[in-house]
Amino acid sequence: MKITADLILQCAQYTNAVKDRELDLRGYKISVIENMGATLDQFDTIDMSDNDIRKIEGFALLKRLKTLLFNSNRICRIAEGLEESLPNLESLILTSNAMQDLKDLEPLKSIKTLKYLSLLRNPVTNKPYYRLFVIHNIPQLRVLDFQRIKMREREAAKRMFSGKKGQAVTSKKPKTFTPGEPLKKKEKRPEAPPSRDVTAIKAAIANAKSLDEVQRLEMMLKSGQIPGADAKPADDQEEMEVINGTT
Repeated sequence: MKITADLILQCAQYTNAVKDRELDLRGYKISVIENMGATLDQFDTIDMSDNDIRKIEGFALLKRLKTLLFNSNRICRIAEGLEESLPNLESLILTSNAMQDLKDLEPLKSIKTLKYLSLLRNPVTNKPYYRLFVIHNIPQLRVLDFQRIKMREREAAKRMFSGKKGQAVTSKKPKTFTPGEPLKKKEKRPEAPPSRDVTAIKAAIANAKSLDEVQRLEMMLKSGQIPGADAKPADDQEEMEVINGTT
């Protein structure tokens, strides 16, 4: 279905729980954002959840709009220059979409008014250092994935992505195979740790206090690393705690 002036007039319009004027465009099988000028900039919140939208673009100038809800769409791209159409956007909820890579989040850097962002249940949240990357690139953000950003996280993000490291993380290209090219030799897999070290890792997993810690220890087991070996200085250790969500 297309967004038209008639659709905007017939769908629900109300004052929500936080006393903002809201337009409800949920569940209309909308695939493209268009004709938003027909809202006459009368809304603080627009809810476009449960549709088939793939890209956030096509907004008219809406100075009043503060909150966009895009839960359960198929969004994988965000247009550049969104702040030009939405100069006062504060909250962007993208839970359960298809954002894949850290570099796909870079258009959000220019939205200087953005304070609340959710990317829960997007593939990008499984990327290494995802949370610190977002915190570094959108420094004015207050809440990410419904968790308030702590000062320790801001400091860890600054340490991690200072210089060219942040650019290096986002510029990594996915491994692809081009027909006709010779196959590359497989990299040598790390040797498995001795059985006594495996026992130590399994014991650490059993005593883990969070799912993130369990996952980190399982990765160590697969890569042959041993908990406690090559202990890091205090600052680095604190950073790793923040990265793993243990503080």
